[in-house]
Amino acid sequence: MNPVRHETLASDGTARLGIAHTAKGSYSTPCFMPVGTRGAIKYLSASDYEMLGAEIVLGNTYHLMLRPGAEVIDHFGGLGKFAGWRGLTLTDSGGFQIFSLEPKVDDEGVTFKSTYDGSLHRFTPEEAVRVQQLLGADIQMVLDVCPPLPSADHVVRTAVERTAAWAARARLAHDRPDQALFGIVQGGVNTALRTESAERTAALDFDGYGIGGLSVGETRAEMIPALAAAISVLPVDRPRYLMGVGDPASLVEAVNLGVDQFDCVMQTRLGRHGTALTSTGRLPIKNAKFVLDDAPLDDTCSCDVCQRHSRGYLRHLFQVNEPTGSRLLSLHNIAWTFQLVAGMREAIRNQRFAKFRQEVLEIWG
Repeated sequence: MNPVRHETLASDGTARLGIAHTAKGSYSTPCFMPVGTRGAIKYLSASDYEMLGAEIVLGNTYHLMLRPGAEVIDHFGGLGKFAGWRGLTLTDSGGFQIFSLEPKVDDEGVTFKSTYDGSLHRFTPEEAVRVQQLLGADIQMVLDVCPPLPSADHVVRTAVERTAAWAARARLAHDRPDQALFGIVQGGVNTALRTESAERTAALDFDGYGIGGLSVGETRAEMIPALAAAISVLPVDRPRYLMGVGDPASLVEAVNLGVDQFDCVMQTRLGRHGTALTSTGRLPIKNAKFVLDDAPLDDTCSCDVCQRHSRGYLRHLFQVNEPTGSRLLSLHNIAWTFQLVAGMREAIRNQRFAKFRQEVLEIWG
């Protein structure tokens, strides 16, 4: 039995509602996963994750292998125990961060510099598996090649070939039965390459499938056909994970195509800089017009921030550079996104997803 099995409970068109079962617990789909890059979501703690209702929190392999080191985290019993988090965890391979540093890449692996001290490091598909097995997340991702966009056709083709070869090597190296291993589909915005990459990745029979290399500069109109091409050949009984995407319009469009889970840093990044996600769009709380506003950030939001604090108070916190402002908006933005995704699940269950999608796109599209 595979460590992750996706059970579809309801569908509306190609959008689907379900439960993904892992070796250590289950999570509802569609599912938004907040990102704790260095072992924590910025300004938040594990008790906050529980209060918000998070089911999975991400960690970043690139950062964690450098500080504090995978062996240190293994000493504490894995990333979840290290962070005091009782829910599920997922670690990405660090590939996106590594490739953003313009490393030296060859068929065997990648050589890159540490962002902390400039030291050189060598990473291979096998090493990515070894490190993530030490990190101990419930789900780990293979090391892939994420080309920038735009890229020449031969660059995207090479990325697809290396990603496929590296995925096969990762599959052989992975030997921890209580930890799932997800493959990753590449191919840029080329639909034929996306289909090919998805077919080659699915043939390796991974526990789930990430779709990477999107939301890296392409338009949504370019993203959707590429995403659809990948999903069309991925197994229906495994989770489909669109990596690094979190804006409301893209979330609803991806769920419409059959995506099950997402992650993004957007929610907390916006929150730290004073922008709230609301049912009427983005709300820049630093704006002077909110100085006497006693309304909540969003009167349709049930989060503790909206139940307790006014726009005027939150604006004040940012005006005096009080870090609590960044914390509160981060909490709100994650809670608001969880509510959005819960709304999608309910809409699928009630066969009204098309209407829900249209309502979201009218505001966020």
